[in-house]
Amino acid sequence: MYCGAVHPAEALSVDHVHPRVKGGDGSSGNLVTACMACNSRKGARTLARFLADEPVARAHFEALAVHVWPRHRKALRELVAAELRRRGHV
Repeated sequence: MYCGAVHPAEALSVDHVHPRVKGGDGSSGNLVTACMACNSRKGARTLARFLADEPVARAHFEALAVHVWPRHRKALRELVAAELRRRGHV
């Protein structure tokens, strides 16, 4: 999802767009796959902070996350925009 590369299934992990600890569920509209390298790069950052920090990952997410619930994509875009504004990037 974040690097845009194609990987074998065993090299992928599942990432929750809206974290389970914050009320997210395991439905297909809240899940994306990420390669181990991207997942490690994301680390403990929220998805919004990771996407704000990583413009390439943000572009791939916007292009590839078409199955993610629209409400999650909208909320994430707003959080990323707020983070970029906070940093003075927008």
